[in-house]
Amino acid sequence: MSTIQYLKGDATVPQASGTKIIAHICNDIGGWGKGFVLAISKRWQEPEAAYRKWHRERNTNDFSLGCIQLVQVGPYIHIANMIGQRGTKTGSKGVPICYDAVAACLHAVAKHASRLNASVHMPRIGCGLAGGSWDRIEPLIAAALIEKDIPVFVYDF
Repeated sequence: MSTIQYLKGDATVPQASGTKIIAHICNDIGGWGKGFVLAISKRWQEPEAAYRKWHRERNTNDFSLGCIQLVQVGPYIHIANMIGQRGTKTGSKGVPICYDAVAACLHAVAKHASRLNASVHMPRIGCGLAGGSWDRIEPLIAAALIEKDIPVFVYDF
């Protein structure tokens, strides 16, 4: 079984050959404007446009915690918009990250990665603005992806 490979660099410039999925956490209120999403939008317009449309049309689709949207941005690069964050602010109910939703998202990403024979690339998802703990996220990645022998690369910018 493989392990998570930690790299220094920019997750929007994945360091591997073949098909790649760049996974990141989105919130469930349609907000796109802080954190890693800005780096994505700087490189590609499609993921933000797709996310905003997905949210706008949420009454007729699966936009909710635990769901993902896969957006192809190049011949070998897909972006996984993963709804793993409730709102955007820390409040009386704790931090925005929803670990169960992140786990569900990662399992969905694994299905796509297997189908596409893709590696998965990400920053330390859920640990920035979402307020999550890497000690809780890392085992979710291992269970969803590593145990299925899907190569995973985590980038520290």
